Amino acid sequence: MPPANLNPPTLSVPALIEALGLVAHDEGGYFRQLYQSDWTVPTDREGGARYGLNTIYYLLTADSPKGHLHRNQSDIVHFFHAGSPLTYFLLSPEGQLSKVVMGPDPAQGQVFQMTVPGGYWKASLLASGDFGLISEAVCPGFDYRDRELATPATVRGAFPQHWGALAPYVLDHARDTVCGQTASGQMDSREAG
Repeated sequence: MPPANLNPPTLSVPALIEALGLVAHDEGGYFRQLYQSDWTVPTDREGGARYGLNTIYYLLTADSPKGHLHRNQSDIVHFFHAGSPLTYFLLSPEGQLSKVVMGPDPAQGQVFQMTVPGGYWKASLLASGDFGLISEAVCPGFDYRDRELATPATVRGAFPQHWGALAPYVLDHARDTVCGQTASGQMDSREAG
């Protein structure tokens, strides 16, 4: 039996971005916050209390196919909605690297839902297709003060054994490159050779 068609009707990617009200995300891809609770929870994090829960849409596309390596202090539950599979690379605080594929075909080992615990590093990739659409629920709610984008120094220093696998997902903001490539995907001559 073929997998259920979880793709929306033939919307172009720009039309999907517009229909969902998405904007470019600094981690890569596109997003929009959908919900934020009106209640808060106390935390020992910078600034104290956080919203109890918030949710977003998150979209990777052929022109923005990577979600760059980062970690959040809160747990995040991901829900697959439509499009092509998205591969997630997860790195535990202890250094265990794993891969999870979210997508429409459980017979191929793809999952509709996954949870990334707070403190884990994660990166995502749309390896083929026009787009992959998920949503995320974050508890306690997302706050930029609770998120850290990986740097080459962070990954090389803490997880040198995984640098080769994770380098394509690490932004070097000081040089506007992704692991030896410029943001446009061209090799950076400073990294080549």
